[in-house]
Amino acid sequence: MFSASRDCERARKTMVARQLVGRGITDERVLAAMGKVPRERFVAARQRHKAYSDGALGIGCGQTISQPYMVALMTEALHLSGGERVLEVGTGSGYQTAVLAELAARVYTVERVVELSERATEVLCDEMGYANVSFKVGDGTLGWAEEAPFDRIIVTAGAPRRPEVLLGQLGRLGEAVVPVGGRRWQMLTHYRRQSDGSVRESELCECVFVKLIGADAW
Repeated sequence: MFSASRDCERARKTMVARQLVGRGITDERVLAAMGKVPRERFVAARQRHKAYSDGALGIGCGQTISQPYMVALMTEALHLSGGERVLEVGTGSGYQTAVLAELAARVYTVERVVELSERATEVLCDEMGYANVSFKVGDGTLGWAEEAPFDRIIVTAGAPRRPEVLLGQLGRLGEAVVPVGGRRWQMLTHYRRQSDGSVRESELCECVFVKLIGADAW
């Protein structure tokens, strides 16, 4: 019999050790956050026994909750120290949001699917008590201009090209992580705004995400 408390806690520790540390994630704050956030709270009851499996899971509405390693890799690439204002494009299940909320001062998360945004709000705020997350339903490819600039930006869907609108909302010395590429696979790309205002980019690894849909994407 699957025990939500005992088995999930054990599975979470195993996930951190094997899937994250075992693959080179070294940021102790990221490891601690992912060892704390209960991933099982963000999937359907029938899938909770798979919550810590090494892969993505469907969450409905054609969306997924990302593989734990990918969540850790993208989060680590943001270099969060605790005082940042972070824009997340694609709330989805809210799991990545929770990890960010553990590590940053404030998270602004945008989701185009009303049902997913409402569900994530209920889990994160009403059930888990996060008070440093702001939610918006809308076109995430346009960012959240009213709250810009942001210290960090993370996009949890695949963009067809460099996201210029979002990068325009990145503050001085800010960083962003975005999957960029085609419909079948993307390149996880890191962007950093330089002191002269230019944006330098570097490639991290190949990845596969659902399409980023909006005015400045697919």
